[in-house]
Amino acid sequence: MSQTFAEIVEDVKQLSPSEKEELQELLKKYLVDERRREIHENADAGMKELRRGEIKSFSSVDDFMDSLSHD
Repeated sequence: MSQTFAEIVEDVKQLSPSEKEELQELLKKYLVDERRREIHENADAGMKELRRGEIKSFSSVDDFMDSLSHD
């Protein structure tokens, strides 16, 4: 059975203060883990694009800035 967001919020209101704190810590951990996965996926995708020659790499900021002015 699936609950709506509003139902979940109401259930959370009924928790004890210590349970709310534990839930808060779990949510923080889940969000950090999710963001790490997202960063890892983006890094993998970027490396694949680089290997396929779809993006350029620059050895210096000056080279990068020069490329922007010539595109």
